[in-house]
Amino acid sequence: MSINSCPVASRLKQARLKCGISQRNLGIAAGIDPTSASARMNQYERGKHVPDFDTLTKLSAVLDVPVTFFYCTDDADAEFQLNYHQLQAQQQSQVKQLLQRINFR
Repeated sequence: MSINSCPVASRLKQARLKCGISQRNLGIAAGIDPTSASARMNQYERGKHVPDFDTLTKLSAVLDVPVTFFYCTDDADAEFQLNYHQLQAQQQSQVKQLLQRINFR
């Protein structure tokens, strides 16, 4: 991951490429006007602009990643966020319980 003050740009591109969706189609699916969707997504991925939280929430829904993924500066943390997000609610609860037990030791 490139060193940026905000990791959103590289995480956004990483998630988009993993989904195999174009910048334009991602932007449109997230509710960005079709005439500017490609340009805006390009600016987000280059780090020229950072999407506001509402836009990032919409992008995360389209890409099926948690919003927190975009802010991870460490690749291992990002991977954990993706794995946790893919768990069912009961499994997430079990992970939380395990972490609580570990932290209280």
